[in-house]
Amino acid sequence: MKAFAELLERLLYSPARNTKISLLRAYFASRPDPERGYALAAIAGDLDFPGAKPAALRAMAEARADPELFKLSYDFVGDLAETIALIWPDGVHDASPELPEIITALRTAKREAIPGLVARWLDASDTSTRIALIKLIAGGGGLRVGASLRLAKIALAELGGVNVDEIEEVWHSLSPPYLDLFDWLAKRGPRPSPEQKPVFRPVMLAHSIEAKDLAGLDWSAHRAEWKWDGIRVQLVATPQGRRIYSRTADDISGAFPEILDAMSFHGVLDGELLVIRDSGVAPFSDLQQRLGRKTVSPAVLKDFPAGVRLYDMLFEGEDDLRGLSFDERRARLEAFYAHERPARMDLSPLIKFDLHHELAALRQGAREAAIEGLMIKRGDSPYLSGRPKGLWWKWKREPLSLDAVLMYAQRGHGKRSSYYSDYTFGVWNGAELVPIGKAYSGYTDTELLYLDKWIRDHTTARFGPVREVEKALVFEVGFDAAQKSARHKSGVALRFPRILRIRTDKPAAEADRLETVKALIA
Repeated sequence: MKAFAELLERLLYSPARNTKISLLRAYFASRPDPERGYALAAIAGDLDFPGAKPAALRAMAEARADPELFKLSYDFVGDLAETIALIWPDGVHDASPELPEIITALRTAKREAIPGLVARWLDASDTSTRIALIKLIAGGGGLRVGASLRLAKIALAELGGVNVDEIEEVWHSLSPPYLDLFDWLAKRGPRPSPEQKPVFRPVMLAHSIEAKDLAGLDWSAHRAEWKWDGIRVQLVATPQGRRIYSRTADDISGAFPEILDAMSFHGVLDGELLVIRDSGVAPFSDLQQRLGRKTVSPAVLKDFPAGVRLYDMLFEGEDDLRGLSFDERRARLEAFYAHERPARMDLSPLIKFDLHHELAALRQGAREAAIEGLMIKRGDSPYLSGRPKGLWWKWKREPLSLDAVLMYAQRGHGKRSSYYSDYTFGVWNGAELVPIGKAYSGYTDTELLYLDKWIRDHTTARFGPVREVEKALVFEVGFDAAQKSARHKSGVALRFPRILRIRTDKPAAEADRLETVKALIA
């Protein structure tokens, strides 16, 4: 466990991407199986221990220390793992458990026995090992040490002398502790194969197009289609099963049974998941009523009918089409659709144009049509994983902006755990400020330091890790759309908000009003 703890500590304090990759490669090369596989699973967020949730760990720490002291310490430190590790009474640091031992014990122990197990491990560990242990147990969604799964895959590719795309291709057929993966990388076994399993395939992504890109494109070599305002999905149907995946490889099949039932074909399709009614495509806020559910009721199925608008075809049967050009894949998709006519699906139409100015004019009307923008794709582009430059472009509609007042702030995670970097902002509803969103991005490191100090100097109340501040600082906030929301007191939420600039020049009383925001709802 000490080696894993040292890895996490060095990753956390190493900002350079190449340094992180080197640290990961060295760890995977030097540590034995299954330890390194469990470490990889922890980075991937593929470990879950139902009996050891953050609330249980916090209660355990409060039992060892004064609860009020823990509360104040957590507010100051901002990170649960670090707070527990620092406040935990010192023990004898000579029996720190090994990573595989911890995994096995947490998976086999009864729920009521887990707090005692964790307490004994913390007693036997030094501070850095305690931090790693808590992050491991509580970090079902990732460790928050600035090392993504993608960096770990790059490190593995370097270790085995293979292309990272080869790892991406088989990743979703693997499971912890990934012994077959490490055997392949060490040339001790064959490359793992997904065979006929309904596994996710790496998606191809687009770059945002800029003015210089527009000027340099050979438009005759490109195709255009609408960028629909839903979520990108991959439909995988094989003799061994059917799955619906998000672009981040989350299995969302349970929330869309009507789509799953329509997947009677054998292949892999790429498309946009939307709520589609007789009147047309519904706003994204309607689709949100379906997302995040494990099951759906008949009423939800009726009120929010889902469909998929198809973009591309990756596999037809067992034929891998990804090496073909976009034009060839599109022809195969059109022929497939004409033959199969799967329910709850249609084709995303290609847009005919002669000059890019015609597309620019169409883009200007995208917001009024509730469409996110345009996609521009080279006709000869193969389907490649990741975001290859110069093949696919997204030309989104112009963002909206408004002036809002900072209301609350909370510490971030990982490298930002010491700073107030998560900001809730609002607009005026009469004489009252009402929250309409939260932003985590758009500012520089220098601006973060300024904001952190301003928040500490202008705090008016505290609610656990959250600080309420004087209603005096204005942000210019950029966002993609405004939509109705039952979660906010204002009844409104912003989609993809980010801070464009800090308006120290503008009095808070001159920030925008709720009626202005409501007028922007599609």
